[in-house]
Amino acid sequence: MSVFKEVKLRFIGFLGKLILGLWTKSARLTVIGEDRYQELRNQNKPVVLLIWHGRLLVVPYLFKKRGILALISPSEDGEILARIVSGWGKVLRGSSSHSIVKAWSVMRKELDKGGEVIIVPDGPKGPNRKMKLGALKLSQQSGAYLVPFTFAALRKKTLNSWDSFLIFYPFTRVAALFGDPIVVDPKLRGDDLEIERQRIEQILLQLDDEAANYLNL
Repeated sequence: MSVFKEVKLRFIGFLGKLILGLWTKSARLTVIGEDRYQELRNQNKPVVLLIWHGRLLVVPYLFKKRGILALISPSEDGEILARIVSGWGKVLRGSSSHSIVKAWSVMRKELDKGGEVIIVPDGPKGPNRKMKLGALKLSQQSGAYLVPFTFAALRKKTLNSWDSFLIFYPFTRVAALFGDPIVVDPKLRGDDLEIERQRIEQILLQLDDEAANYLNL
């Protein structure tokens, strides 16, 4: 990487962190269902947070400085996100579309010691809100709880992107929801595992609806 590009990325990361922090602070944020998640963390239970790619806007700020390991794509867009997140959490570069052997090992070690990982189950390129199997297999191998998370906003804009990325306007009402923790049976294989994948995908989709309903959208 050239010196110019490195300086540019550092500036983008600094500016992005500043803007995102002020932007999120301006919102009238209500967090719902966090007690179930927090109970697991208080007991040092391993957790995998599941968050759609299009619902990531509040994540860097809301989960900052909790020591959470975030799996971020090695792509150029992922590099920008990694720069913004740096200093707020632990960053792990990898994705389902790149070699994930090393990243998988790091996530396993983090969960085996009672840590926490953020996974985007429809990333890095979709299809939008279609869950991949990676998080389920990680839960099976580590015994980690899968905890769905999403948010909705009263005044918002949905980008015309593959993930329908959701942006909320400053000072608007935002509802952030945690779903019930899920543990995937380590014995599930084949069709049974696929059925469980579909069930968890529906839970994530329903959580999006619950967040919207909370704001009477």
